[in-house]
Amino acid sequence: MNPLSSICIIISFLLLFQCLEGRSSSRSSLILRSCEEAAKSDPNLSYKLCLASLEANPKSQNASFEKLVAISIGLSISNATKIASKISELLKGQSYDMQKYARSCLKDCFQLYMDAVSSLKDAMRALKSRDFATANMEVSSAMDASSTCQDGFKEKKGQASPLTKDNQIFFQLTAFSLAFINMCHGG
Repeated sequence: MNPLSSICIIISFLLLFQCLEGRSSSRSSLILRSCEEAAKSDPNLSYKLCLASLEANPKSQNASFEKLVAISIGLSISNATKIASKISELLKGQSYDMQKYARSCLKDCFQLYMDAVSSLKDAMRALKSRDFATANMEVSSAMDASSTCQDGFKEKKGQASPLTKDNQIFFQLTAFSLAFINMCHGG
């Protein structure tokens, strides 16, 4: 290997290291600490999902903790809306070949997620008025949509849910919102 190639490789590694170092240092330490603390509260919660979700929102980079709580609820609202839309598309797209039971489950899930959106909006209003108990109750209510939807498919042997991954992600997002509310409230 000639000296010029060696220098180019070293410079490439230095630039890559600087890029990676800059990316990690640009992460808000509040986001890191908040996600870490929330994940500690429940070993089933994904620290990586929390971090990725909050970091994807540019408003979270310089946000206060209470603003992070609101952003997390907003992410849950957005996710529930997306899932309801997916369910609507599934119901439209498979009208003739879908089993009656699966169709019924999807209709139930659609209503559960629409109710979850409403509950999460109520939670957001409660948070803005610093009514943490109501915010906690509303997020908890919304969180149930994922497990109730998933359980509906399990009631019939052999019936697979097309929403398993969606339900898992929604559960995680609402669980982080709930953990954040509890940290905010001190409970």
